[in-house]
Amino acid sequence: MTGTDQSEALRERVADAADQGEALSITGSGSKHFYGNPVQGSALDISAHRGIISYEPTELVLTARAGTPIVEIEEALTAEGQRLAFEPPQFNGGGTLGGVVAAGLAGPRRPYGGAVRDMVLGLRLINGRGELMRFGGEVMKNVAGYDVARLNTGALGTLGVITEVSLKVLPAPAARVTLEVEADPTQCHDLSEQWLRNGRPLSGMIHDGERLYARFEGTTSAVDDAVAAIDGKALEPAAADAFWQSIRDQRHEFFAGDEQPLWRISLPPASDPTVYGERLLIDWSGQQLWLRGHPEPHNLRARAAAQGGSATLFRGRIDGVGAFPPLDAVQARLHQNIKKAFDPHGILNPGRLYPDAEVS
Repeated sequence: MTGTDQSEALRERVADAADQGEALSITGSGSKHFYGNPVQGSALDISAHRGIISYEPTELVLTARAGTPIVEIEEALTAEGQRLAFEPPQFNGGGTLGGVVAAGLAGPRRPYGGAVRDMVLGLRLINGRGELMRFGGEVMKNVAGYDVARLNTGALGTLGVITEVSLKVLPAPAARVTLEVEADPTQCHDLSEQWLRNGRPLSGMIHDGERLYARFEGTTSAVDDAVAAIDGKALEPAAADAFWQSIRDQRHEFFAGDEQPLWRISLPPASDPTVYGERLLIDWSGQQLWLRGHPEPHNLRARAAAQGGSATLFRGRIDGVGAFPPLDAVQARLHQNIKKAFDPHGILNPGRLYPDAEVS
């Protein structure tokens, strides 16, 4: 079956579901089923809708079908000395392009290289009426009104079934090094600002509670200058690569075991991470914290909100607690109106982000 035939088959399936009022649970490789709230619905598997449609290394643009494994895309990019800037996680070694965009999750490089939405140039999707639609294109440009391609980034399939994505890609760096630095957790932001102001090509910063790990990627001269200027121990390249992959894919020992909930706390720059206790992994120069354990959810979310941030129940289930912070009345109305415009029958991943009427 050709890509066009597969798209049409998916469109017909969604249209039939809309006619019947049948809820659909959209799935690819299943690597991120844990993320978000559970969905009750018939499975709509897009994993067979795969393949790179076009790739122009000189234009730094790749277009592929949503079911294309992310490892397949990265292999094609590596062969041309390029990569995905946002370092998408590959939980359990899986992940598809559509899932990457739908979840909007990025790895340690995200604050320095850009988010998923920053690299999405355009996409095709099937809305909740069973209509195949196209948004954006294959060049960066300003958009009046909603930028629908980016609006679907992180929407977890609640606005449409993504069938095709065009992405901006970037050249891989000439050199990289990871330094192990003795520093206090509260120094993450100040050190990152100092290094960036001094032209150090920072691309990752983690504090595991004992020491700080800083990755620098760029030209050979810039990386060498960073090593000479910063008091730290350089990790062996293979060990460094394994470390960052373990963070990206949540295989680091901090994430081991599923018996305790995993919270992701997003904070503005220069926030104090230590108010959340000691069982922390500090990422993104202190703007993303990973917290294991059983804090009281309401108090945790109130504390994060007081700092201008938010707390997401990233893994695990707690009775009566949604994965994402509740919306206030205005936010809920906007969310519901957008959802209704794209999915008027409420059949696409219902409840994956929020229950229909959830407000704070």
